[in-house]
Amino acid sequence: MSSQDSLHWLASRLRAVADSIPQQRVVAGFDGFVDEIISVVQERKNLTDWKPVSDIPAFNALIAKAAGHSSLREIVINRLDAGGCAVNFADGIAELGVSVDCFATMGTPRHPAFDDLARKLHGCHSWGREYGRTLAFEFNDGKLMYSAVAQLAEFDTALLDRVLSDGTYLNACQQARVIALTDWTLYPHMTACWRALQEQVYSKLTHQPAFFIDLVDPSTRSDADIRAMLEVLSGFEAHGKTVLGLNGNEANILSRLLDLNLTGTDIAEVKKQAVALRERLALAQIVIHHRKFAVVADASGVHHAHGPFCAAPKKSTGAGDRFNAGYCLGLLLELDPVSCLNLAAAVTGFFVRQGRSATLAELIPFIENWAKGNPDALTL
Repeated sequence: MSSQDSLHWLASRLRAVADSIPQQRVVAGFDGFVDEIISVVQERKNLTDWKPVSDIPAFNALIAKAAGHSSLREIVINRLDAGGCAVNFADGIAELGVSVDCFATMGTPRHPAFDDLARKLHGCHSWGREYGRTLAFEFNDGKLMYSAVAQLAEFDTALLDRVLSDGTYLNACQQARVIALTDWTLYPHMTACWRALQEQVYSKLTHQPAFFIDLVDPSTRSDADIRAMLEVLSGFEAHGKTVLGLNGNEANILSRLLDLNLTGTDIAEVKKQAVALRERLALAQIVIHHRKFAVVADASGVHHAHGPFCAAPKKSTGAGDRFNAGYCLGLLLELDPVSCLNLAAAVTGFFVRQGRSATLAELIPFIENWAKGNPDALTL
């Protein structure tokens, strides 16, 4: 089937199952952040007329020029968003119509930034006293995110013992067909928490849901920490089909630590990387997404799909989480691997163009326009 035919089929399939999607249940956890979305000012003419620094190399040049001197650069805080991978993922898949229970660090009391999200969810539960905070510098070619996370050390097994005691999380997982676990990196005790969850919650499930794991860039964690996490990661397979979602940088880090001698750049190399990672980690699926394409390796082989690339995104922070949301909807609908990738890419493509998550009613025509070679039709 051609890529065009695959997209038309996907749009038709989504129309056919639209009424059943609200019956699908997902659990998401555990990172909640308040994100300040920031532009760096290149030049300002007056209060309303200003030009942002366009890309990361240009920003890098400004920083390099300041070495050995002092420098002041104006920023514009465009908005305050509810953030964190679990929160963004929950927003993305809830907008598509799925019933979602989200458990995340949203503050006690819950920060008002999460109120809009809470209205979309089946259940919204804040674990812990404080939320994370992220300064997200956005450019045309990517984003730089700086997170304050020392307070997240409170998320440990002692906290889990308290919040799990009422059975709310276990009950939600009993109803869920997909359980998403995100942001291992910024929670220093998450490896121990994963082990506790496997023993105290997932081992008690009477069914086997799919687990979707998103580590988030582990560059700041030690090799020993990452290796310890990978040992616990494999334990999810005992409780359900486990999918590890990675971006290109994350895949390269794991490949280095596992001595795979693979650095993915083009599709062929990334396919080899996905297969090797799946074999070494003994997981059901490895998904690796880059800006213009994505691949998945599973028991049937290795597959790839191209996305509806957007050269000038309206918003990029949270795009990867919407990719995960689309992919998990594909898992819920038991789509084939390529259709899962296409669905994930479509959800991302809509998000970066519109700056918000798509509803299913919006996503279907977006996919049809993409199939016709014009994914920007809805924004013209």
